[in-house]
Amino acid sequence: MSELISNSGHITVLLHEAVSGLNIQPAGIYVDGTFGRGGHSRLILSKLGAEGRLIVFDKDPQAIAVASELAKQDQRVQVVHNGFATLKSELNKLGVSGINGALFDLGVSSPQIDEVERGFSFRFNAPLDMRMDPTRGSSAAEWLARAEEQEIYEVIKNYGEERFSRQIARAITKQRQEVPITTTGQLARLVAQVVHTRERNQDPATRTFQAIRIFINRELEEITEVLPQVMGHLLLGGRLAVISFHSLEDRIVKRFMQQHSKPAPLPRWAVVKEAEREIPPLKLIGKAQKPSAAEIAVNPRSRSAVLRIAERSH
Repeated sequence: MSELISNSGHITVLLHEAVSGLNIQPAGIYVDGTFGRGGHSRLILSKLGAEGRLIVFDKDPQAIAVASELAKQDQRVQVVHNGFATLKSELNKLGVSGINGALFDLGVSSPQIDEVERGFSFRFNAPLDMRMDPTRGSSAAEWLARAEEQEIYEVIKNYGEERFSRQIARAITKQRQEVPITTTGQLARLVAQVVHTRERNQDPATRTFQAIRIFINRELEEITEVLPQVMGHLLLGGRLAVISFHSLEDRIVKRFMQQHSKPAPLPRWAVVKEAEREIPPLKLIGKAQKPSAAEIAVNPRSRSAVLRIAERSH
């Protein structure tokens, strides 16, 4: 999720492309699985009629505060303070069996990055937290204090694709024996001492911070969990739109949409006419979309965004 904060408000990534991709039906029921500061939600609401309904999810208490204010102003909005992986159970609680569309703007939002006390960024010295919902679960500092070296290595390697992951994990476990690693500044300096070759325009701590954040918030697991839940709730013609910012996220989304937009594979011995093959549940809508040069110029954080859209076809 990448919402740029400017003097004029939030600039939401791929705003019109994502909402247009939902093919909004005025009386439909829609889910914004990552409310953030409400950029996508407000545009969806502008296209809904009086009978339409928008259910918004977010883990972040600050995002929920903004969403709750919106819900006071607009009775079509219902707010769920929870991660989107709980979509099925939360919709059941609300008595919603089918939806016309769902939108997910993945990753961390600009407000979370830019608020120093959240501990997401190596650019500021702050408590090493990284939780999207600081009221639940363990902080990054608490995890680093107890995790085995092998686990730290695997997290940084798998979620950060960091080639110095072994050295970083070793340095962390050695350092914490002397002084607990409790701030972003401590971790960033430690990583910088180990990562000797830097990628152009990238801080040496970038991949490590990304990996720990993804792990702490179960970001990839939640994407894997929610996609089949959405597909199970989409009404015929309903749309799923997902904006990814990292290759690991996009890989999960791409594979899911491709897998469920093709007929199930048949045994080699089976002889079936193409017209008789089972219709897959999803249909891909267009190609993957990326931000325009103009959008990237205004919001550089949008440059890695990829939007994929699928429709319930059967």
